[in-house]
Amino acid sequence: MDGRLDHWSAPDGWPLRRYRLGTGARGRMLVLGGRGDMIEKYLEVIQHWAARDWAVTSFDWRGQGGSGRLTDDPLCGHIEDFGQWIADLKAFAADWRGQGEGPAAMVAHSMGGHLLLRALVEGMAAPDAAVTVAPMMGVHSAPLPRWLAVAIAETMCALGFGRKQAWTQKEESERQRHIRQKRLTHDPDRYADELWWRDHSRDVALGSPSWKWVEQALSSTRRLATRPGLERIAVPLLMLAARDDRLVSTPAIRRTAARIPGARLHVYGREAAHEILRELDSVRLDALARIDAFLDEVAPR
Repeated sequence: MDGRLDHWSAPDGWPLRRYRLGTGARGRMLVLGGRGDMIEKYLEVIQHWAARDWAVTSFDWRGQGGSGRLTDDPLCGHIEDFGQWIADLKAFAADWRGQGEGPAAMVAHSMGGHLLLRALVEGMAAPDAAVTVAPMMGVHSAPLPRWLAVAIAETMCALGFGRKQAWTQKEESERQRHIRQKRLTHDPDRYADELWWRDHSRDVALGSPSWKWVEQALSSTRRLATRPGLERIAVPLLMLAARDDRLVSTPAIRRTAARIPGARLHVYGREAAHEILRELDSVRLDALARIDAFLDEVAPR
C-alpha cells in the first residue's frame, strides 16, 4: 500500500505503467516480468526486496499489463519487433539510473531475462549486478521441431495473421487452467493469485501471443544464440533455471551461461516449474536467498 503506481512515457509517448516501492537505503532494483505478466504478479517479491531496503521499480511491457494493447484484441499478446521492447528498456533504464544513487541491480524473468541480456549485448548501460530467472534463451516448440515452428510462424505472418492469437487459451476451462498451472508453478495459491488479478482487473489480463510474437521470439533467441555478443557482457550475472521447464529451453540457458564470462548458474530439479519466484516456498525462498547473497557479494551497499 505504500507503493507508487503511475505511468512513465517512452520516447515516442507510449505510456508504460510503473510501480515503485522501498526506501533505497540498500540500493536500487529494477524487476522485469515475462510475456503476459503484469506488475501484480511480482508484488510479493517486490515487497521482499523493499523490506531489505531496496528501492524497487517494475513496469509493464508495452502491449501488456496496464501498458495498453497493440492490437484490437485485448487478450492478444503482440509486438511487431522485439527491438521495440529493447528501445523501451534502454530508455526506461537510463531514466531509472538517473533517479538515485547506490548499487543498481536488475532482476528479470523469462522473456524479461532474454530482453535484458539482448539489451546488454546491444549497448545498454550495465547495472552493477543482474539476475535472470528462467530466461527465455530458447522457446519450447515441442512436439514440433524448431525449424517447422519457424516455418509455420513465418507463413502465418505472411498470410496476414501476424496480429492474431497463435492459439486459443480457454480461460473458462478448469482443465486448461490446471494444465497451465503445472507449467508455471507447483503452488496453487500463487497461481490463484494471478487468476484473481486477471479475473478482477480485466484491463491487465492477457491471453495467448500473436503469430508475430512467436516469429519474433524464435528469431530473437536464435539471434542471441548464433551471433557474437554474449561474450562481451561484463556485469556480474546470476542465472536460475528449472531442469524440467516446459516453456523455455534449459539447455539453451546452460549454453548461454557458458558464453558469459563469470556467469553463475543454478538449475533446480523437478521441484521447480517455470515461475521459480512464484513457486512453493521450498523453492521460492531458496531462490530469494541465492539472489540476496549474490547481490550482497557483488553489489554491496
